[in-house]
Amino acid sequence: MNSVQAAAGQFSLLSLFWETDFIIKADILAMIFMSVWSWMIIFEKVFLLHTVKDAAKRFQAQFWSGVSLDEIYDKLEAKPFRLDPMSAIFVAAMREWRRSSKNLGAGIHGTSMQQRIERVMQICLDREMDRIEKRMTFLASTGSVAPFLGLFGTVWGIINSFSAISASSAASLNVMARGISEALFTTALGLMAAIPAVLAYNKFSSDINRYAQGLENFSGEFGTILSRLIDDLSLIHI
Repeated sequence: MNSVQAAAGQFSLLSLFWETDFIIKADILAMIFMSVWSWMIIFEKVFLLHTVKDAAKRFQAQFWSGVSLDEIYDKLEAKPFRLDPMSAIFVAAMREWRRSSKNLGAGIHGTSMQQRIERVMQICLDREMDRIEKRMTFLASTGSVAPFLGLFGTVWGIINSFSAISASSAASLNVMARGISEALFTTALGLMAAIPAVLAYNKFSSDINRYAQGLENFSGEFGTILSRLIDDLSLIHI
């Protein structure tokens, strides 16, 4: 009983790692890196999505409060820090609106002006969504690749077990223990890296799609408002 307890006390994941060969070490380090980097991305996306959603709610409350568009634009334009995506779309459209409205009637038609504003809003929306979706591919890759890295470690550990049996000419548990431990350890690491990455990717993808739809809806509503203003300006210049 004492020998069993002593053997159990000497066993640890760290000691198992140092006793493995180069292939298993590289496999384990790759999965640990993927897991750590995935969790960093997860925390960053949770904070980012929470921030942009709250900012969108505050902006929409101000936008539909009856305050003039010029007043909202001047306040946002004066901010020294980076704007949230919805505010950025608004500022980009208003900037183009002000620039083009001065030249309306002097070679620029209302239809052309509307197309320019819509183009500016779409470019800004795409740029902001690229920023929000950044590193999402890594989560998807981790969810797909990590189980196979774990499976590779499992196969390699079993190969080591058979090699140990062949070298010792005895199929005892002591001979097979190291290879089996490597196999189980790498399998567990692969699942530990893949499962959070897959769950996070699915959750974030759903949230990002809903947020992107909200930005598109706002762009359409704001484009309609500016279209009415363009029509009014066009009538003045007739």
